[in-house]
Amino acid sequence: MAKTIQAIRGMNDCLPNEVGAWQLVERHLRELAQSYQYHEIRTPVVESTDLFKRSIGEVTDIVEKEMYTFDDRNGDSLSLRPEGTACCVRAGNEHGLLYNQQQRLWYMGPMFRHERPQKGRYRQFHQFGAEAYGFEGPDIDVELIMMGARLWKAFGIQDKVELQINSLGSGEARAAYKEKLIAFLLTVEEQLDEDSKRRLHTNPLRVLDSKNPDTQRAIADAPRLIDHLDEASKIHFDKVCAQLTALGVSFVVNPSLVRGLDYYNRTVFEWVTDMLGAQGTICAGGRYDGLVEQLGGKASPAIGFAMGIERLVLLIEATQDTQLLNTAPDVFITALGEISQTPAMLLAEKVRDAHPSLRVLMHCGGGNMKKQMKKAGGSGAKLAIIIGEAEIEQKMYGVKYLQEDKPQQQFSEVDLIKLLSQMN
Repeated sequence: MAKTIQAIRGMNDCLPNEVGAWQLVERHLRELAQSYQYHEIRTPVVESTDLFKRSIGEVTDIVEKEMYTFDDRNGDSLSLRPEGTACCVRAGNEHGLLYNQQQRLWYMGPMFRHERPQKGRYRQFHQFGAEAYGFEGPDIDVELIMMGARLWKAFGIQDKVELQINSLGSGEARAAYKEKLIAFLLTVEEQLDEDSKRRLHTNPLRVLDSKNPDTQRAIADAPRLIDHLDEASKIHFDKVCAQLTALGVSFVVNPSLVRGLDYYNRTVFEWVTDMLGAQGTICAGGRYDGLVEQLGGKASPAIGFAMGIERLVLLIEATQDTQLLNTAPDVFITALGEISQTPAMLLAEKVRDAHPSLRVLMHCGGGNMKKQMKKAGGSGAKLAIIIGEAEIEQKMYGVKYLQEDKPQQQFSEVDLIKLLSQMN
């Protein structure tokens, strides 16, 4: 017997009994984007490696250690996309969507990073992202944060997440701050973990975001970037905080929040939870005003966020009634005997025509009454429609309630269609 082939480590199947939660999340995300008038963009999963080196930064963990990179037959270096923002900017520049324009865009799909798989962090993972271009003021920062706040309310998890925000200031202010930070880090270098020592000169802001407890204790007295902002960035950040407060959104200013990608400036934010263990960030983003020009376009202010769908699904499954994730059929239609198969199929199609939102499961494969009703009960359907030779002769259909203590009833086709309207 041939050896069974299994999925690649960290790249998971989503099985039918798991898909309900994904469909629920995806539906809400599409509705959220539509309600804020963000428009979908779809980009390839494979891009030029240079796109990510120029945008994310060559000394980031993603580019150094995590990208799936290969040479194609022409010798060009290609990579599976590790995130969506750079792809969105590339597409916007290439197709003339960004220069001197305002755009609100969203995307959803798989991303790829070669890192150690664990719960909520996989090598193929899925993200929803929203990006806004051509908006300079703090109001668009607040709008993107509000999209997250609205989504958590829709899922009833608003008390399970916390908003953390910070400002990284301008590139010039950040460069001056880095010098002060490096000078401090050199005084505690021996207490830093190996990753932080490696980043000390190449990407010192990432040391602030270290998850190592010993490193966090060593840098407790490090100078704070938020205390070294340029005046324009400080005013911008104060307005973001004021608007969030006016809108009733609770937040925590986290001076250590820097994000892992080089292109961020000014406002950065994360929505975090303590219900998923180490992988507590479910949505994160910020401004990247220099990225459009950095990737060859005309300068344009920009901001966006991305949320991990796997983590959001895990959080919803951990906190919600399973009925919310129900994908069971509403109606199970039986066909007793060969003579009943065609009439049963016809009725199933008429029900779908009349009530497109109903989930209708047609029994196929024959079997006696007992066998079919056992399948009906196990399907989770609310009721079963029974069609046999007697029902066909009488032009009446039997209805058995599977979830309620009601006697079996007979209905004409017209009355049955009316009955099913109550299930919509």
